[in-house]
Amino acid sequence: MIVKQLSVFLENTPGRLYAVTSALNDNGMDVKALMLADTADFGVLRLIVDDPEKTLKVLQEKGFTVKITEVIAVEIQHTFKEVQKILEILSRKSVNIEYMYAFMGENPGKTLIIFRVDNLKAAAEYLKEEGIMV
Repeated sequence: MIVKQLSVFLENTPGRLYAVTSALNDNGMDVKALMLADTADFGVLRLIVDDPEKTLKVLQEKGFTVKITEVIAVEIQHTFKEVQKILEILSRKSVNIEYMYAFMGENPGKTLIIFRVDNLKAAAEYLKEEGIMV
């Protein structure tokens, strides 16, 4: 499925990540997945949440720079072979993966993988054509 992801830009200083998670917790937000990447000067916190628009508003009110992007979420069996299958399909169809991350799904034995790709709708269609639940 195509889902909305929030990217929160954080100064690379102690306590900034905690400030974000505290704001989310204080406002009853449910975080489904998160991933933090860093550069020398700042970090990018990527979040999948239950209510992206409300989360955007809460974080902006706290002074954070936040961007919403669409990504593909794919639920697979918790095996690396399944990851490889998806990567093979996207490679064969010349879809560029900008980044990806995985987290445990709510269903036992399942993993959710988040993909940011250069052509979202085409990638989702390619995966569906190959029998991948998108």
